[in-house]
Amino acid sequence: MLAVLTGIPGTGKTTVAKKALEILRGDNISYELVTYGDIMFDIAKSENLVEDRDQMRKLNPEQQKKIQKEAARRISEMGAGKNIIVDTHCTIRTPRGYLPGLPKWVLDELKPDVFIIIEAKPKEIAMRRQEDKTRQRDGELTEEIRLHQELNRDIAMAYSVLSGCTVKIVKNPQGRIDEAARNMSEILR
Repeated sequence: MLAVLTGIPGTGKTTVAKKALEILRGDNISYELVTYGDIMFDIAKSENLVEDRDQMRKLNPEQQKKIQKEAARRISEMGAGKNIIVDTHCTIRTPRGYLPGLPKWVLDELKPDVFIIIEAKPKEIAMRRQEDKTRQRDGELTEEIRLHQELNRDIAMAYSVLSGCTVKIVKNPQGRIDEAARNMSEILR
């Protein structure tokens, strides 16, 4: 199975995924977690386009598209015959607007079985972003965060239409990470 895991920055998607994988390992179900942005960053860095990951969203759209395509090819090769979770974003907020994280050519390469969207309340997301000193996050108002989550839902359904996969939303309220991880693990069984 190839699962696409998505959620805007600050929803806790990577943390939920890691806990869900622990639950699944306890039942002898294994998945490999691949972060799409890490693969893209490796490509962009090797081409001397960026020095850190947070510069990725500021590349021009043509550069981003080229890197997206190559990353999809590499991930598809990695996932052949394995259970894989691709940790990524449905949309990327750029200075020129929102860029689809998984355009048709990426979906055609990945062939996902399910999209899992991790969501949290916009106020909780804003708080988590402020507390995360490891990243250089763009400041967004609560209303912008709400809009970004709504756009992700909409585009995930469009991706579903193009790929034939299902879409599942997992809520990750503050302090309830174990519940979110259990819900995610059930989807991946």
